[in-house]
Amino acid sequence: MAIELLPPQLANQIAAGEVVERPASVVKELVENSLDAGATRVEIDIDKGGSKLIRIRDNGMGIAKDELALALSRHATSKVHSLDDLEAILSFGFRGEALASISSVSRLTLTSKTAEQSEAWQAYAEGSQMDVKVTPAAHPQGSTIEVVDLFFNTPARRRFLKSDKTEFTHIDEWLKRIAIARSDIHFALTHNGKLVRQYRPANTDIQTQQRLAQICGRAFAEQALSINCEHDGLSLSGYLQSPNDIVLTDTSFFYVNGRLVRDRLVNHAVKQAFAEHGIDHQPGYVLMLMLDPHQVDVNVHPAKHEVRFHQSRYVHDFILQAIQSALVQMPELSFSEQSEGNVGDVEPHSPVDNNVQQDDSAALKNDL
Repeated sequence: MAIELLPPQLANQIAAGEVVERPASVVKELVENSLDAGATRVEIDIDKGGSKLIRIRDNGMGIAKDELALALSRHATSKVHSLDDLEAILSFGFRGEALASISSVSRLTLTSKTAEQSEAWQAYAEGSQMDVKVTPAAHPQGSTIEVVDLFFNTPARRRFLKSDKTEFTHIDEWLKRIAIARSDIHFALTHNGKLVRQYRPANTDIQTQQRLAQICGRAFAEQALSINCEHDGLSLSGYLQSPNDIVLTDTSFFYVNGRLVRDRLVNHAVKQAFAEHGIDHQPGYVLMLMLDPHQVDVNVHPAKHEVRFHQSRYVHDFILQAIQSALVQMPELSFSEQSEGNVGDVEPHSPVDNNVQQDDSAALKNDL
């Protein structure tokens, strides 16, 4: 059989198989684009679990008319321009595949306006067509993306979708995770015309605690230990379930430079710290690690769920000792003080050489 180049449409649909797993994947990619565009307000409208309609509206910087059609092309992005950029990524997106992949398996409309333009413009692309039509439109500054009839031209993929309720639950759960990390953003989520979630911006400590309680539960927020550590270029902040709170929780959120990832390294560090205090159950946590982007590779998973640290053991030991320090200080505080999250800054010692068990069974859930 002769070797031939794949048609662009087929190549996009193959890429969509990695990027667009389900409606929640579409929401993730589009909302992250909104955040990369500097949006402070993101509205998400869903119909029939996302199989019928996904609409993302933001107040970001928008896309210029001349770049609308290009934005729907594969490998088109404003976020990286060289290998050096790829090795120090701080944006959510960088591959330039999402919009092209989504438009190849749906009917996609992108409407946008920049501050410099006097009017908005709209681009339309359909899975069976490669041509993008651009027409004038009415829209404030920012962008709105509508994804209609997801997988309409790939019936085999559509049959793998679960019920509308299940698919919407995946969207809802993902939004909770990003709403914790980006407490400065106003998020609104509707399903079938009904407002389901509204996360208002948290600009004070009290508002941050309220958002944490809204997402992780009141018990977790009131008793959680606050962590805020810095050491040799690494910074860890967030919340750890109190050892005295034995209620099982699925709150296991870990962020690297603002990106939600799955990493057994952090799960092992949390479990080890608690085990040294005679606590067997797996605690919940919301931990945010900041480090030099050159020290972490985010380009290791098609859906960007995983990262690779250049000094993984050092990162593990830093997280372990930060949690150990918080647990050691805990007896000095009353529950009322803990509920305010004022455990204080913890400065860990130089990381020790602890082995990370690569086969640890307490890895993060596979389905974020």
